Amino acid sequence: MGFFLGLVLGIAFGIGLVVLFVRSENSRAKSRSDLAATVAAFARMTVEDSKKILPGEYYPSWLDWLNLELKKIWPFVDEAASELVRSSVEPILEQYKAGILASLKLSKFTIGTIAPQFTGVSIVENDGSSVTMELEMQWDGNPNIVLDIQTALGVALPIQVKNVAFTGVFRLIFKPLVDVLPCFGALSYSLREKKKLDYTLKVVGGELSSIPGISDAIEDTIHDAIEDSITWPVRNIIPIIPGDYSDLELKPVGTLNVKLVQAKNLTNKDLIGKSDPFAKMYIRPLRDRIKRSRTISNDLNPIWNEHFEFVVEDPTTQQLTVKIYDDEGLQASEYIGGVVVKLKDLQPGKVKDVWLKLLKDLEIQRDKKDRGQVHLELLYCPYGMENEIMNPFAIQKFSMTSLEKALKSGVNGNDVLDTSTYKKKDVIVRGVLSVTVISAENLPPMDVMGKADPFVVLSMKKTEVKNKTRVVNDSLNPTWNQTFDFVVEDGLHDMLIMEVYDHDTFGKDYMGRCIITLTRALMEGEYKESLPLEEAKSGTLTVHLKWTPQPVYRDS
Repeated sequence: MGFFLGLVLGIAFGIGLVVLFVRSENSRAKSRSDLAATVAAFARMTVEDSKKILPGEYYPSWLDWLNLELKKIWPFVDEAASELVRSSVEPILEQYKAGILASLKLSKFTIGTIAPQFTGVSIVENDGSSVTMELEMQWDGNPNIVLDIQTALGVALPIQVKNVAFTGVFRLIFKPLVDVLPCFGALSYSLREKKKLDYTLKVVGGELSSIPGISDAIEDTIHDAIEDSITWPVRNIIPIIPGDYSDLELKPVGTLNVKLVQAKNLTNKDLIGKSDPFAKMYIRPLRDRIKRSRTISNDLNPIWNEHFEFVVEDPTTQQLTVKIYDDEGLQASEYIGGVVVKLKDLQPGKVKDVWLKLLKDLEIQRDKKDRGQVHLELLYCPYGMENEIMNPFAIQKFSMTSLEKALKSGVNGNDVLDTSTYKKKDVIVRGVLSVTVISAENLPPMDVMGKADPFVVLSMKKTEVKNKTRVVNDSLNPTWNQTFDFVVEDGLHDMLIMEVYDHDTFGKDYMGRCIITLTRALMEGEYKESLPLEEAKSGTLTVHLKWTPQPVYRDS
């Protein structure tokens, strides 16, 4: 009996130990998991995040040590670095000098007696092959900088740069990591973010205003030089251990195709008439990379339908900036509003069709005032994915584009044309667009009885070919179910405009419109969609589009 009792107690005790062990291991595993998640969260913290969580007295002690030591050695840094900085900065300024400046030299350059202060630090999460550190630096300096400027008019001006105030975040990348001291092969540095750059320009012994445009020309030169020489994703590489570090250099990794379709309800900047809007677009704000659309005269709802292509170097941090201006002719253009699109929000190989609200301040990203909206189609194409992506914007390639390949096999899989022998051709995407106007809903009332007699006028923007539906009497929810075929000569750059009117005995009253690019039809073959009626208080228009391609090629 005692044997069986001992056996039972032994088994119970053993089970209890197993249960306690399992619970202990689960608890330890959960603790390790929570700790790993916390460490990962801290790794993703930015300088701004750390400032929100930790007061200044809790910053790393080595940051205070670094500021103290930098202050001690700064007089020697000034003496040693001034000539080095001068010899490297002067060619950059000369390279980016504005047109009004014939030459630009640094006659004096010292970095002053006030050392910069590091005010924040963060470690950026990486793939384990490098360490990336971001340091926020603030400098209210007293440098002695004198620019000797020769204008295009032959006037020589010595201009002093005073009261420099700078705040920015510098990115340091220690890569590759190696097993020998100092444990990394090279150091890359870049200005990750320029938060503030203020300075005063003064002509030595004169007034800067004596020659109009000089101040703006110098500011443009400084801006372009900073953007192109040190601002991320540009990075400067310092080899620490001898080796080949060409893989760390900035390289294009893809292209961004942008179709500037239209804008609506723009703020009017003119006292008489309407604004004459145009757009400027860029990823990097360099003069040779900024794209400009044509000006649309006297129109607050302009239609551009223009295509632009941009080089992408770092889709994880770069963004597209679009700014809309009112063209004032010989006078400076007036800014209406702008938008930014982060490239990391785009899915590679997929067209993103967006309406974006225009803002005054692109840094704050909010605006109570209604400045209008802009319509964009965006497609990011990474290099190496050309064969996987059907790019509806690609019209000039040295070999068959992905769109040509899609057109070769036809919408329904039938061969249309073997384009493999065509080299350096312009593809004219020709075809037939079949438009079925199905119905409309919730149209605004147009007569005293609260009804309307609607019909739709359809037109292609480039060819100006028009068709119209029948009139449906006394209805705000008409049904047409009418199909119209349009022969399209250039599907990549044409648009379908559908205008809704109310029929009257003595004419017609405009109700609103829908504008469609052919991008989606080219990519999908056919689709059905309900579109909101622009320039109307209410209403939607339901249509079905079908594209039948007939590609034609011509020598470029």
